[in-house]
Amino acid sequence: MTEEASRTPSLNGKTVTATIGSSLIPIINRLQDILTPFGGELSNISLPQVAVVGSQSSGKSSVLEALVGRDFLPRGCDICTRRPLALMLENRSQKNAADDGRDWAEFRHLPGKRFYDFARVREEIMAETNKEAGSNKGVSDNQIRLKISSPNVLNMTLVDLPGITKVPVGDQPTDIEARIRRMVMAHIKQENCIILAVSPANSDLATSDALQMAKAADPTGSRTIGVITKLDIMDRGTNACNFLLGKVVPLSLGYVGVVNRCQEDINQNRSIQDALAYEAQFFHDHPVYNGLSDRCGIPQLAKKLNQILEQHIRIILPGLKSELNSRMIAVAKELKKYGQVMESKAEQQVILLNILTRYCEAFSAMVDGKSQEMSTKELFGGARIHYIFQSIFVKTLEEVDPCQDLTDDDIRTAIQNATGTRNSLFVPEVPFELLVRRQIARFLDPCFQCLRFVHDELIKISRACEVMSLQRFPILRKHLDDVMGQFLHDGVRPAQAMIENLIELELGYINSSHPSFIGGNKAVELAMQEMKSLQDGTDAERVPTTEMGQRSRTEMGQRSRTDLLKSVVNGVLPNGVLPNQGNHSQSNNQKAVSNGGNSSSRSWGISSIFGSKAQSGESTARKNLEETLLDGEQLPSVIQLKEPPSILRPLEMTERDEVEIIVTKLMLRSYYDIVRKNIQDLVPKAIMHFLVNHTKRNLHNTFIRKLYRENQIEELLEEQEDVAANRKHAHEVFSVLQQAVQTLDEVESDVFTGNSNQITTFQGSQGLLHFPNQEPKAERRSSYESSFPNPKTRRLSYSEEHVGLCITL
Repeated sequence: MTEEASRTPSLNGKTVTATIGSSLIPIINRLQDILTPFGGELSNISLPQVAVVGSQSSGKSSVLEALVGRDFLPRGCDICTRRPLALMLENRSQKNAADDGRDWAEFRHLPGKRFYDFARVREEIMAETNKEAGSNKGVSDNQIRLKISSPNVLNMTLVDLPGITKVPVGDQPTDIEARIRRMVMAHIKQENCIILAVSPANSDLATSDALQMAKAADPTGSRTIGVITKLDIMDRGTNACNFLLGKVVPLSLGYVGVVNRCQEDINQNRSIQDALAYEAQFFHDHPVYNGLSDRCGIPQLAKKLNQILEQHIRIILPGLKSELNSRMIAVAKELKKYGQVMESKAEQQVILLNILTRYCEAFSAMVDGKSQEMSTKELFGGARIHYIFQSIFVKTLEEVDPCQDLTDDDIRTAIQNATGTRNSLFVPEVPFELLVRRQIARFLDPCFQCLRFVHDELIKISRACEVMSLQRFPILRKHLDDVMGQFLHDGVRPAQAMIENLIELELGYINSSHPSFIGGNKAVELAMQEMKSLQDGTDAERVPTTEMGQRSRTEMGQRSRTDLLKSVVNGVLPNGVLPNQGNHSQSNNQKAVSNGGNSSSRSWGISSIFGSKAQSGESTARKNLEETLLDGEQLPSVIQLKEPPSILRPLEMTERDEVEIIVTKLMLRSYYDIVRKNIQDLVPKAIMHFLVNHTKRNLHNTFIRKLYRENQIEELLEEQEDVAANRKHAHEVFSVLQQAVQTLDEVESDVFTGNSNQITTFQGSQGLLHFPNQEPKAERRSSYESSFPNPKTRRLSYSEEHVGLCITL
């Protein structure tokens, strides 16, 4: 026998090497020990294990006890397994002086307490089951975790699940079958779970509940091992050969047939060693099963489970380590959010100053578009402010028509009201200024709305500045919001005052001398062109305002003043129209009007166009009226006038009125466009200067002045009640994950160094049976690894000379 084989322990009277699965399975068992006690969010980490599934009284418990070599499970006629039992088998050296080489068991809920008497193990299992599921056949999905350490077992992890039952008994609910099926399915549907489907040979194997559930969870059969029990009590003349060969229900991992202890054997305290000897003799003497020795017997089942579980671990180990690393990184981020415990006032001052500084930096970065958390789905931060300026404020003002709410009657009424008691000779200046001031005053509301929109965006930006350390201090967060809100509110006032001043500047002086303003002769010329188009029945397009302002003043004077006079006011020059102050012919027009009589204080009108003759005619008429009144006999009937109505409207519109209206609209639109461009340019500048840039420059100093006070720091840095508890919990989770990752890191350095010549040896009554620990490479791949659909996940492989492991992480 080789040196390796000489070191092998015995398994239930059989000799087996301890090197099968001694590399990887203990690592998983250590992970179970690390992760399971913590529970919580770590309980959903799926570790490789073998789940034992079968119907009630299918022989599951007998199989498990045979694998362990000990009687320790509750037995009986009714349902015995009423809670999942997670069983970790640990192979250890016989030279352990601490326990004299004796087998021992330890429950996870009783850490440190070892059971050397396995009858007491059974009693503890029953007590824990009754505590959770009641004493009258109830079931529970809360696991019992049991570890058995022995030199006579192979390393593996098994989960004994409640047997599938059909009829409720005791306190079991009417839907007991559905509940148990859900419990079983929750375990076996995990990809890291090897399914051990146990079916009794004395029933119809084709309709086995275990095989049906295994097929539902594992449709390809790539991680299911079939176990056929009670082969010795099949009807005479029948056998399970076709099932063991996989001809009836094929499984990639195959079947193993076993012989169980019957209830009489248990009642008579027949040892498991005797039962295994009987099993070996039965298969040796049976004419059919004798040729299937590699598929029969508990030793073959133990070897098969051990090898398959180890190979499975090799495949999933990289993904498991990646999952643990990802969770550890997430917990580290959570810990960073909670921060460290502050032990001194100096630490508190440093933390507060850092929070205020990072907050201000984050605010400025969002406004300037330099934030590291920039969104790619929507506009964010300063881009929203730019959108408000250009796409809302500017665009809205451009769409406004200053004459939209003014009808022709409104303009004509305003012109006539401006003439007072006399008829107008020219278009007066007063109605134009009145109408244009009304339109300029309309700019105030959209300017204030724009300011409010930007203020609201700055509030949103400030609330988006979630400095990670700030989340643990709700009082500081509230004070920051209060100071920020007040600071922005104070910044609105100078911006609002500036906007009001801009509007008042435009209202205070109507600059009709602006180079872009259309007035005087040019306005009249354009009005006459429009009148001519209307008279000819054509719809000539109105000349755009921008084009009006671009035409040269030389072209404006090309039309004869005489023709314009005849068109507008029966031959009188329309000096009453607002002139273009830059027109060099203005003084000549004023002189022509002044020659007809005394001019008024303004150049917009003249006193009369009839002169002294009109005054002599007036005195003659008064004389004739007095003579007529003296001759009473010749008086006709009295003429009665109608009372003027309370509301008077102008008379029917004349051609002259139409010209005046057109001229007024042209000048109104022209001057409105000049003011609009000024407002579109200056209002965003005022908001940026007095509000946005002011906030960026002075916010940090304001925070220091308002919040960085020695007598206030401790109150501001008071944590939420649950922060300390969450920090402690996160620390514990991080420590557990760190320990688990370190355990997997040891795989490369400590575990995967084995000789490929190691063998497994079972010594039974028929002599030594040698099972090579490593099958030919092609066979191993086809039997198990090839059953997994994604070959890229198989990053772990054997070397040619050693049973080693190569991990790519």
